Amino acid sequence: MTDPELEVGRPKKAAAGVTGVAVALDRAVRAMGPVRATKTLRQLNQVGGFDCPSCAWPDPEHRSVAEFCENGAKAVAEEATRRRATPDLFASHSIAALAAHDEMWLGQQGRLTHPMVKRPGATHYEPIGWHDAFDLIAEHLAALDSPDEAAFYTSGRASNEAAYSYQLFARAFGTNNLPDCSNMCHESTGVALQETIGIGKGSVQLHDLYDAELIVVAGQNPGTNHPRMLSALETAKRRGARILVINPLRETGLVAFKNPQKARGVVGSGTPLADLHLPVRVNGDLALLQAIGSLLVEWDAIDHDFVARHTRGYPAWAAHVAAVDWAVVESATGLTRGQITEAAEMLRGSKATIWCWAMGLTQHRNAVATIKEVVNLALVRGDIGRRGAGLCPVRGHSNVQGDRSMGIWERPPQHFLDTLAREYAFEPPREHGYDTVDAIRAMRDGRVKVFMALGGNFVQAAPDTGVTADALRRTDLTVQVSTKLNRSHLVCGRTALILPTLGRTEIDRRPSGEQHVTVEDSMSVVHASRGSLEPAGEMLLSETAIVCHVAEHTLARRPGAPQIDWAAMRDDYTVVRRHIARVVPGCAGYEANTDRQGGFVMPHPPRDSLTFPTPAGAAVLTVSPIDVLQVPDGHLLLQTLRSHDQFNTTIYGLSDRYRGIEGGRHVVFVHREDIATLGYDDGDVVDLVSVAEDGSERRAPAFRVVAYDVPRGTAAAYYPETNPLVPLDSVAVGSNTPTSKSVVVRLERR
Repeated sequence: MTDPELEVGRPKKAAAGVTGVAVALDRAVRAMGPVRATKTLRQLNQVGGFDCPSCAWPDPEHRSVAEFCENGAKAVAEEATRRRATPDLFASHSIAALAAHDEMWLGQQGRLTHPMVKRPGATHYEPIGWHDAFDLIAEHLAALDSPDEAAFYTSGRASNEAAYSYQLFARAFGTNNLPDCSNMCHESTGVALQETIGIGKGSVQLHDLYDAELIVVAGQNPGTNHPRMLSALETAKRRGARILVINPLRETGLVAFKNPQKARGVVGSGTPLADLHLPVRVNGDLALLQAIGSLLVEWDAIDHDFVARHTRGYPAWAAHVAAVDWAVVESATGLTRGQITEAAEMLRGSKATIWCWAMGLTQHRNAVATIKEVVNLALVRGDIGRRGAGLCPVRGHSNVQGDRSMGIWERPPQHFLDTLAREYAFEPPREHGYDTVDAIRAMRDGRVKVFMALGGNFVQAAPDTGVTADALRRTDLTVQVSTKLNRSHLVCGRTALILPTLGRTEIDRRPSGEQHVTVEDSMSVVHASRGSLEPAGEMLLSETAIVCHVAEHTLARRPGAPQIDWAAMRDDYTVVRRHIARVVPGCAGYEANTDRQGGFVMPHPPRDSLTFPTPAGAAVLTVSPIDVLQVPDGHLLLQTLRSHDQFNTTIYGLSDRYRGIEGGRHVVFVHREDIATLGYDDGDVVDLVSVAEDGSERRAPAFRVVAYDVPRGTAAAYYPETNPLVPLDSVAVGSNTPTSKSVVVRLERR
């Protein structure tokens, strides 16, 4: 379906500014009203307030009165809206009728207020009581032949208390099937960092960005995906830092930033950010980084003392990069040797470099190798454990890093399971469970019959949408714990439950009193979050309470289940935090530490003491062959990306003003010369077609071709509309992450 109101204009020259403020306030007031909007936004990211439900960027030590960005305001407006999706909506709309609407319409129906059930063969959802809903889940789980026939998915919005309780329930039930959204985004990062520095997290704190001499931003668009990062980059620039951007598109947020809280951001042209932009060809980052490494070796721009003291593998790496084939590099990257040399000179001249990256590096077949190459460059320059330097993977969801810390992982470390065993006197399962891709395969093949999702919109977030949808429909039961209606409620198992939950903005009252929760940001800072709004409905329960109720009902039917006081955990989250303090590494004194202003920083041995907990006892420099994705003639290499008017699968509106797109989302950005070469005109409407290794085709229909400054041979388009093009079996080597940033497609005229 084409977008009849679509308008294409010129990309903007600066991000944020007065327009960003106006859009944020307009969306907030329209959704919440002026009084409610003012009250809510004043609590956002403040001490004693609630944590933003969108990105995981850390809070500064000295916070402004308006400590939020445009997209944070939009996220809060979505959650704190006055609209309600009551049982009347489901009575008047069949599931098929609801499914005929797009994602934005579904979200605009408002907050869910009542548990709903779809019975086998039914065309509509109908109300169900909480007790009956919990019993229904328990009945289905008890009927399974094995605990591994259930999968328990988690989105990155869940609090630490909910995530901890959820993984405990899954393991007490008997499975490590804990797929999560990290499997689809930063799993490649976790694998690469774990193998090279011994811990799967970044090594920097926010103050390091202010003290950096060089900040590399690779495969990341902070202006849309992490807008508060722009303030940190502005501070760094004004303190003398240089910024190197490696990204196929020249994104507005890294061209210039008009800080609306500063006079120069209101009346001036803003702060220029990128000193150098390398428009690398999609999937060319590995070749680029190795070429930079070859120049550093040639120039002997190596911190030999750091390398000798703290690393292993340098001779093999140095020999490998010294032998790079520059013809291959230039073909793979679309860059000249001169451009690459200029970037390498910036690294050579910096005594403190921070490497930032996001999905542009993590969602390729060679993603793990690419991130290992980032680590290689940081290590040979001595940029770990040094102020103003380090590794900075920027997480997209608000608590995805906290979820992993709390044990949401299909491959838990044995020491974590050992501690669980001691804490609760039971033997947790030791076999690895299903990640997201494997869970879809298991549902497709009939090996998973119950699927429960703690937040998120699984069918839209996952790759290969058609396959994922068919897999979910094959299950006996799907359970969605949600704040708002989404596509995953309409693509469901034979029996389906929608369980409405409190949002982060809302007061959570339990028998022991008002509760708060905790979260962990991108830089490993754990802090409290307290909602301030009255709940959207009388029947809403928190995620923690829902999980504990499900656990209590389910494990009561399971002979020999561990004796865990679920009632105490759901009625007083202090009890949960006491368990976290004893089970989760680095969380001793958790209650007191999270209750103090600013929270506390999780330990990070490489950063804290230059200790690298790898099997080698040191950081590991790795050798990876340059893996160049071959694209057949007449095809393009597509990357999926966000519009400025969305957060993950939540569509706020139809304005991607930074890229000049208004009134629609079905666009594909293609270089003007490629459009002509392929025989099309700017403005033509085409289908996007991808072909899997088995020869099967996937199609995303009716996209308008938009001439745009992307590298030759590549294209870009919005997800989730293009997620159907990502074959389920096209994954990153080593992490199983879908390759959403490198999909080979062809255009077909409609």
